[in-house]
Amino acid sequence: MELTGQRILIMGGSSGIGLATARMLVEAGAEVTITGRSQDKIDAAVAQLGVRAHGSAVDATSLPQLQTFFHEYGAFHHLVISVSGAAGSGAFRSLDLQDLRYGFEAKFWPQVTIAQMSLETLQPDGSITFVTAGSSRQARPGTAGLAAINGALDAMVPTLAVELRPLRVNAVSPGVIATPWWDRVAEDFRKDFFAQAAASAPVGRVGQPEDVAQSIIFLIQNTFITGSIIDCDGGSRLS
Repeated sequence: MELTGQRILIMGGSSGIGLATARMLVEAGAEVTITGRSQDKIDAAVAQLGVRAHGSAVDATSLPQLQTFFHEYGAFHHLVISVSGAAGSGAFRSLDLQDLRYGFEAKFWPQVTIAQMSLETLQPDGSITFVTAGSSRQARPGTAGLAAINGALDAMVPTLAVELRPLRVNAVSPGVIATPWWDRVAEDFRKDFFAQAAASAPVGRVGQPEDVAQSIIFLIQNTFITGSIIDCDGGSRLS
């Protein structure tokens, strides 16, 4: 699919995977709009991306803000949902279930709400790409809560692909990716965790946002793929 002139919306596009995807799409000629909670981060990202990029500050957990945004945004061709959160991890015996609820409120419900609300103005032959996470397709102690959040999204993809056809619905499931999401943890822990993840992955490294962005763009462009979940994890699910 030729992307020149295609109008593409990335919810959660001001940093990390979403921003890397926006950059590649702009370079391919698309008209890209990114959203995020922080107007300052949106402004900085748009300044990097250039004249074919636009941005809006939207809290994806706020139904009124989403309703207003989609009402004003108008028709578009493709949707990428890269909204995420940080809650819900930890050993199951001691897992704070309220924290797990926050995890669902920060990722599962915003992604589902965005997908549903987009249907009024998203082109019927366009695409939706969810960004989930590899926790749903691995069995790693301490990630049962994350597996539940992302697994719930993954489970919807095939059914939505059939129900919403000819709209294509897919997901990318990233593994350990070096994004600003990890800035919230101590640097020593992050370095050790990345080293362990790289050592256990068949490709021998952790991922970069551009790795996932390439997978997302592949799903946008390939009009013969729907109902699929692409693992972009360096093979870590195999170990």
